Amino acid sequence: RKMIAYLGSKRTLVNNLVDILQVFPELSTVGDIFSGTSRCGHAFKRAGWRVMANDHNAYAYTLAQCYVEADRENVERDARILIAELSRLKGEPGYFTDTFCVRSGFFQRRNGERVDAIREAIEAKNLDPILKSVLLVSLMEAADRVDNTCGLQMAYLKKWAARAYDNLELRMPDVVMATPKGSCKALNLNANEAVRNFATDIAYIDPPYNQLNYLSNYHIWESLVLWDKPEVYGVACKRMDCRERKSAYNSKPKHKAIFRDLINNTKSRLLIVSFSDEGYHSYDDMMETLSTKGEVFVIAKDYKRYVSAKKGEKVGKVSRLRNKEFIYLVATPELQRDIPGVLTRLRKISNKLTDNDQGFLI
Repeated sequence: RKMIAYLGSKRTLVNNLVDILQVFPELSTVGDIFSGTSRCGHAFKRAGWRVMANDHNAYAYTLAQCYVEADRENVERDARILIAELSRLKGEPGYFTDTFCVRSGFFQRRNGERVDAIREAIEAKNLDPILKSVLLVSLMEAADRVDNTCGLQMAYLKKWAARAYDNLELRMPDVVMATPKGSCKALNLNANEAVRNFATDIAYIDPPYNQLNYLSNYHIWESLVLWDKPEVYGVACKRMDCRERKSAYNSKPKHKAIFRDLINNTKSRLLIVSFSDEGYHSYDDMMETLSTKGEVFVIAKDYKRYVSAKKGEKVGKVSRLRNKEFIYLVATPELQRDIPGVLTRLRKISNKLTDNDQGFLI
């Protein structure tokens, strides 16, 4: 795995998103409001954009510091020296080993002991926050490559996955060079607070769309990054705050209002919103909300659904193995005023990128 396995990953859409950005060379900044693994922010920066990446979870903020805010020319030399040093450490059992190897079965003990030793060493070094984020991401991704899950941390596999027997190996993360359009930045804010506090030319909005809570599904990474060694509960040894830190985006009754508030307060001139047809909002709901902000164009993409049934495990009746992802492009009145012909550009790119077999009319 090059990046950690993640719910709602935009691996199959990211090239299309970059294609959309490149239709607007007049614009220079893009905000990734729900950055997650920073796969999209990373690609946007590599394509030359100035990126502001935001996420409220600590592990996602750390990923954004590494993949968006860090510039390779500033961190690579020191990071490689430190990764080599940390790679030579012998394992030492501690909180991580006890919690995720003894009390639960997420990792083989020898790998858990190495995580403990490396993480304690990172914490003791009093590093610059950006350099520290690169080392933490290196450790997070190393642990992800030897975990015993299907990609989520709600549970671990009853039988050890083949990769769990591999040895933990630190690698230099794929940090990209600085962009000529200006310094990029990582933020650690609630999404609705973030859009009130900064404005970019473009906002990429990829909100949680159902009941699956990211903190509960990636609680190990949260504890690894914070290194607060929290009390845990349940078979999966989740952090206690998984019970309290609930997002309105994971609540069907609350989703519509919180999403509408986000859209209403987004200051960007172009909005790019991705949303699955499995989400709490129907296509009509999305059009109703987004059309209050400007002219809306839609791209429909077909993709494989993430279900463990595809891995040979029965988890109940599976209704379908494919879903649609809709990308909504919203041109605000300000964008239409500033860039003549913008609607023609949006119409062309939406028609070009929509999967031909969708039967979906723009």
